[in-house]
Formats: sequence, structure tokens, C-alpha cells
Amino acid sequence: MAMFDPLGALTEAFTSFLFGKVETTRLPVRTSTGQAQAVYLPTAAPGLGDSGVIIGREVYSGKGYIYDPFQLYGQQLPAPHWLVLGESGNGKSALEKTYVLRQLRFRDRQVVVLDAQGEDGVGEWNLIAQELGITPIRLDPSAALNGGIRLNPLDPSITTTGQLALLRTIIEVAMGHGLDERSGFALKVAHAAVLSPYEDTADGEDGENGARSASRGRQPVLSDIVEQLRHPEPASAEAMNVDIDDVRAWGLDVALVLDRLVDGDLRGMFDGPTTAGIDLDAPLIVFDLSHIDRNSIAMPILMAIVGVWLEHTWIRPDRKKRIFLVEEAWHIINSPFVAQLFQRLLKFGRRLGLSFVAVVHHLSDVVDGAAAREAAAILKMASTRTIYAQKADEARATGLVLGLPRWAVEIIPTLTPGIAVWDVNGNVQVVKHLITEAERPLVYTDRAMTESASLPTDEARALSLAADAEAEARAEAIALARQLRDESSETVA
Repeated sequence: MAMFDPLGALTEAFTSFLFGKVETTRLPVRTSTGQAQAVYLPTAAPGLGDSGVIIGREVYSGKGYIYDPFQLYGQQLPAPHWLVLGESGNGKSALEKTYVLRQLRFRDRQVVVLDAQGEDGVGEWNLIAQELGITPIRLDPSAALNGGIRLNPLDPSITTTGQLALLRTIIEVAMGHGLDERSGFALKVAHAAVLSPYEDTADGEDGENGARSASRGRQPVLSDIVEQLRHPEPASAEAMNVDIDDVRAWGLDVALVLDRLVDGDLRGMFDGPTTAGIDLDAPLIVFDLSHIDRNSIAMPILMAIVGVWLEHTWIRPDRKKRIFLVEEAWHIINSPFVAQLFQRLLKFGRRLGLSFVAVVHHLSDVVDGAAAREAAAILKMASTRTIYAQKADEARATGLVLGLPRWAVEIIPTLTPGIAVWDVNGNVQVVKHLITEAERPLVYTDRAMTESASLPTDEARALSLAADAEAEARAEAIALARQLRDESSETVA
């Protein structure tokens, strides 16, 4: 029994007389987290609205997460372009595919995909293309000479200025440096000489649109440019008051580079008229690049040709909303010359309803590359950034470049597959991507590592449903066992 403290009692009485009665100390309350959470008011970050494509659920609030760059553009989003980052195996591919499938439910949407990932001998978008009844445009050097797909850099649908810019980019990417003035002059006069027989001067067309009159004969092709570089027209030398041998020497390196596309390892894909029958009005257009060595110089050259060809043939002021999705996008952003082309495409595309989606594994692949300045400009245009799990060092570097809040940077290394940090013009949330059962067989890209690699789509779907049913039955069994254990404990007590 505690002893009576007369001094403490006197002090307490005097304090109560001066300041009023002192509050008694309340006994602590022991409770669970589940019960205590009712004490706090529910809070959640503001969403992006309820119009657009369903992505999944916001992790902390459980609210549905809806995103659409075309709906958000102008008020909440200064640019409709999107950057997706993260290491392999965390759900980037599934996000891209479900996003495209859900966007195509809108009647005014159209999507082009540069599919650089190979699986089972075809691109990984092959299943989705089959489901939609679309044949991918497969660019394959080994099949190009046997009826494969060709894209002509000198296609008459591309303006003269666009053709010359594309030729310069191809050469600069292959050479690894820009063209000097003399080589550029040799290329320019060769291009003009090739187009001159096709120009319809009687109709008063100028050089900008002269390439469009090539319908009078065959399309000009790259071999014509190579031939002109090797044997330049005397008139072109006389116009600049230079010797014809000098013009030939200036164009020699350019001719050697283009010869690779005409008679080298990339032969057949670009050295002839564009293949007829390519449907540019289809809701989904897939360029299958899976047969191209992604580490070779061919990949950025190919992306440059496809990008410019699409700019002049696909993007039109018809009020359609278009999505241009590029996998392995570091091939674009890491080359100064290709990046400049796509930077112009992004600026031009905003006026015509184009959303550019770049998928990159590591931001260091971009910001530490040869095109750091061009990469920074493209990243600045991407107002939406989605970051999947990365290692801690990479996450800190990503957060610094993208200006992510500290809490987001800290949780990026802890993210599990399917969960990502979304930054939509400063609105940062953690989102769990949800995939429906109908979408799962189409977006599942690890078939080569599983026993169901050779199963048809229906069997794979059945296997997935069976696995889900088995997991559900196992969970019910565990719950029943716990219930029986608790009831047994109560009986013994």
C-alpha cells in the first residue's frame, strides 16, 4: 500500500485553488488497428476524373484509377505524351497492352505500335493483332527479298523536304555524326536529280510537292540516290562552280552508307516501292521489329524511317485521337538525330491529337546517352510518368530527374509487380493495375518460361481459371482450419 504524501497533497490542493481542478490521468485503451482506424477521418488523394480508360485501383484509398490523356489535355495535362519506366517482369508490357485494348473501345481512337520484343518467333503483340483480325507489318531482312514488307523513304506521299530530312537522319545515325556541308550538298543535289524526272512542272508544282507527282512512273528508290552520288550530274557541279570530281568525292561516304540499305545486311526493306495493301486506316497498326537485332545500328535507322513515314502518311487532321507506342524507346531517345525527328513529331502531333508513349527500362539509358539534350526535351514533353519497381540507386536517380516527391522515391524499390507510381503533371499516386480474365491470355508475355508455352489461347485461359480456382479453394480450406482451431480452443477453455 502506497504511503500518504502530505507535501504532494498540499501542493495539489494549492494548485487546484489557483488554476481549477487538475484533470485526472485516463487509463490507456487497448484496441486493434482495424477498430482504431474508425477514429480517423477517411482521406484520399484527388483522382483524375471519371472519364477515360480504367487502369486499376489507387492503392491507399482503393478508389478506381482512370486515365486518358485526351480527356485531361489542356486543363490538367499540358501535353498528352507518356513515359513508362521500370525493370523487366514488373508489368510494363501488361499495362501497355490493356491500355491499348481499352482505348480501342472508343470509336475515334487509332494506335500504332513499334513492337521490338520477340516471343515464339513473332512480336509479342501478335496475339492482340490476331484477336482484332489485324496482320502485323513484319519488317524482316531475311524475308524482305521474298515478298516481305518494304517501306520506301522516297515514297511519293512524303514531301521532298521530308524525304531529304529522312535521308540525312539515316546517314547521320549510321555514321555516328552529322553531315558536313559538302556531304550534305552532294546528297541534296543527288536527291534533286533523282526527283526531277518525276516532277510535274507543267502543273506548276514546286519542289516541296514535286515528289507527289511520281505516279506518272515508278517510285524513286534509294538505289537511284546511290547511283546519282556515284555519278553526279555535271549541271549540279556547274551551278556551284565546282569540279564534278569534287562533288563525287563529297558524296562517296554518303553513297557507302546508303548502299547498306540497298545491297547490304538491311537489303530489301527500304530499297523498293512501299508494299501495297498496308492499311493505315485500321484501328491498330503493329510494326513487328522483333527480327531486327535490337543492339545493331539497324534499329534506330528503322525507327527513324517508320517515324517519318508515319508522320507524312498516317497523321492527318481528321479529328481522330492517335496513340504512337514505342517499345525499346531508348533506340529513339539515345540517338541525337532520331531524337530530333521524334521531337518534331511530338510537337507536331499535339495539334493533331497524337499521344506518344515511350517505354524504357532505365532512365539512365536515356539521360546518360549521346543525346542527353534531346532526351531531356522529350522527357519534358512527357507530362505523364509511370514508374515500376527499380533498384534503390536507379530510383533515386529517376526521382531526381523527374522531380518526384521523396516518399514516392522511397517506395519505388519496394513495389511489387503490377503496382507503379503514377505522376500525372504533379498528381502522384500509387496504382495497382488490374487485368480482366478476358485480357489475361492476350497480355501474358512469359509463355516461353512456363509449361503453357505451346497451349492455344482457349487452353491457356482455362489453365489460368483453374489455377485461380485452386488458389481460392486453398484459401477457403485455410480459413476453415483456423475456424475449427479457434472453436476447439474455446471448448478446452
